[in-house]
Amino acid sequence: MESVPVRCPACRREHTYSTPAYPCPCGAPTAPPVLRDAPVVPLTHRTWNDDWVTVRCRACGRHDHWPQPELCCPCGVVLRIPVRPVAEAETGRAPARGPGAEANRPLPRTAPPSRPVFQPLPVRTRRDAVASAALYLRWLGYREVVRPVERTPARIDLRAAGLIAQVETAPRPTTLRDVECLWLNALNASTTGVLFSLAGYAAAAEARAEGLGIPLFRMDLTGMPQPVNGPADELISTGA
Repeated sequence: MESVPVRCPACRREHTYSTPAYPCPCGAPTAPPVLRDAPVVPLTHRTWNDDWVTVRCRACGRHDHWPQPELCCPCGVVLRIPVRPVAEAETGRAPARGPGAEANRPLPRTAPPSRPVFQPLPVRTRRDAVASAALYLRWLGYREVVRPVERTPARIDLRAAGLIAQVETAPRPTTLRDVECLWLNALNASTTGVLFSLAGYAAAAEARAEGLGIPLFRMDLTGMPQPVNGPADELISTGA
């Protein structure tokens, strides 16, 4: 873990900032490389793009987006910690999977466990969609799947041991931002995140979820979830 000295430009208070490390999908701890001796920037307003930085995993070479390092000074100023940029020539990413790329989906690592045929719950309302997703997670082997009494600001619909799940019923494809928000919530809770969507997913959302290892399922009005990406195939294969 890298530590750097930070001085707040507002109150001149000295801090020592330790860069947080996050697990890369390959399993290696990965942290944004901070720029020593670079001035910190007080954060006056937020934009979605500025909240993320591109980081290269030293173990596998993968490029991913990680939260922009920040420090909250006791004086009330939020300080953005400068990060060493990754050269644009190194930030190439695999193209998003198109309609004809189904054959490129990674194969599950193990054979499917023996399970009875899943019996879905027909979807007429949002509550039905969440209930069918809960049944499906129990079918996968998750125990004590519960629904929060009220939907939280983090938009978590279901919880189980080691898992949080979100069920999107909006009449639009689930977005990249939806995927990244779920991933951050799962990361903060040290759990696995799973997404269900009635309208499917934007191409960028599918590509990002593949890289982050987030299982995506599309649910039709019969309540039957269908895997959309490799992590979903693998979850079906291995179970909870």
